[in-house]
Amino acid sequence: LQPIRRFHFDAAVIFSDILVMPYALGRVVRFEAGEGPRLDPLDTPEAIATLQREADFAKLEPVYETLRRVRAALDRSVAVIGFCGAPWTVATYMVAGQGTPDQGPARMMAYRHPEAFAAIIDVLVENSIQYLLGQLKAGADVLQIFDTWAGVLPPREFQRWSIEPAKRIVAGVRAQAPDAKIIGFPRGAGALLPSYVEATGVDAVSIDWAAEPSLIRERVQNRVAVQGNLDPLALIAGGAALDRAVDDVLENYASGRLIFNLGHGILPETPIAHVEQMVARVRACPLY
Repeated sequence: LQPIRRFHFDAAVIFSDILVMPYALGRVVRFEAGEGPRLDPLDTPEAIATLQREADFAKLEPVYETLRRVRAALDRSVAVIGFCGAPWTVATYMVAGQGTPDQGPARMMAYRHPEAFAAIIDVLVENSIQYLLGQLKAGADVLQIFDTWAGVLPPREFQRWSIEPAKRIVAGVRAQAPDAKIIGFPRGAGALLPSYVEATGVDAVSIDWAAEPSLIRERVQNRVAVQGNLDPLALIAGGAALDRAVDDVLENYASGRLIFNLGHGILPETPIAHVEQMVARVRACPLY
C-alpha cells in the first residue's frame, strides 16, 4: 500500500461487496462469471427460520485488515470511508438468491410474509451495527449505508424496509460511538429523500443522478450535506458531455455542502483518463 502515498486523496473508500454479511451469517455466497452473485435463496418462511442470528465476524477480518492498512498509509487529513449494504438491499439478494430486475421476490415475500421478512431485516440490522462499529475501530472515519434497491419500494414499504432499518443502524452505532459520521444512500428515493434524512438522523445523504436539483437544494441540502451525483455513464462518455455533466452537479450543489461523487458506483469499463478529466474540472471550480 505504500505507493498510495504518492497521490493526493480527498478521501478513500474501502470497498467490499455488500454480500459479505450473508457470508458471515453462514449463507453460501458465490460469484459466477458473467452472472454475478449467487446465494442459496431464503424464499420461504421455513427457509428464513434457518438463518443464524449472529454473524461470524472472523470472516470479515479481511475488511478490517484492509481498513487498518489503508488508514496507516494515508495522511490523517484524508478521510477513510467504510460502508455496509442496507438491510433491505442485502435482503433482496438473500431472498431471491441473486439480483433481479425489480427485486420482485423480496417485495413479494415482504407482502405475503412480512413477519418472516422482518426476521431477515432484524438480523441484518443488528449485525450491520456490529460490522460498522468494527470498521470504526479499524480506522474508518465515516460510514455509509448503501441501499441500492430502495427506489423500488412504494412509500409505505420504503418507510418500513428502508427508513426504519437505517434509523436503527444509525442509533445502534451512535449508542457506542456518539460522534460517528454516517452517510445514507437510498438510491432512487426521489421525493422520499427528505423524510429519509429527517427520520434516520444521517449526517449526509448520497443522491443518484436522477435526483431533482430544486428538491435536493430546498429540502435536503438545507439540512445535511449531499454526496453525488454524476451519472456513471457520463464518466464513460468523457469529452464535452462529461464536462457538461460535471458542471451541472457543481452549479446545482457546490454553493452548499457537497461531496462531489458519482450517482452510483464507477463502472469497470470507465477510462482512467476520464476520471482524471473529471477530477481536474471539479478542482478548478472556484466554489468547490
